[in-house]
Amino acid sequence: MNKKLILGLFLAGLIIFLAINFGQYFTLENAKAQQIALDDYIHANFALAALIYFITYIAITAFSIPGAAVVTLLGAALFGFWTSLLLVSFASTIGATLAFLSSRFLLKEWVQTKFGEKLQAINQGVERDGAFYLFSLRLIPVFPFFLINLLMGLTPISVSRYYFVSQLGMLPGTAVYLNAGTQLAQIETLSGIVSPSVLASFALLGLFPIIVKWLMSKLRSPQPDNGHS
Repeated sequence: MNKKLILGLFLAGLIIFLAINFGQYFTLENAKAQQIALDDYIHANFALAALIYFITYIAITAFSIPGAAVVTLLGAALFGFWTSLLLVSFASTIGATLAFLSSRFLLKEWVQTKFGEKLQAINQGVERDGAFYLFSLRLIPVFPFFLINLLMGLTPISVSRYYFVSQLGMLPGTAVYLNAGTQLAQIETLSGIVSPSVLASFALLGLFPIIVKWLMSKLRSPQPDNGHS
């Protein structure tokens, strides 16, 4: 049997194993339960804690473990907006690129068999709009992010272009999630849930895809011809 196929099957099995056995830990309830202990540890070991969070986030993204959204919110609550934006932006893009590379070089046959129909739509979009299509998917995820990572690995897009477009395209959504996370961290009582800052964060989280979709449609629409006849 082909060595790449064996390694690819092993990684696919590992992803399923991690999702089944560790996915339940990445819940909002568990994150809140651990927040006080984590706060104390971070204050005493900030650089090490940031490094652990960074590597953990890369692994979660690379292995497509459920719970990245919760870990994003927790990062904002623990590290603050700007530090978590730096950590999450680079960690999520590095993890996505590792998943992309595993799909391209190791999991190609498995991904093709499992998601072949969706790959056709991705290929047509890449052929039509190139990197702009990936940018659109990152801003308005028609497919889950983990699926974009795997399917893009089977397209002709270069690794460097994939990385930079993903970094740029995921940044606005990451910022919105992290802003919500910083507000959630400030909730002390049930009455805090209806505070204006928290409500504004959730409103932004809900409106963001709609606003981006409208902007993308404006960018795609043909410009009027201002030339003279």
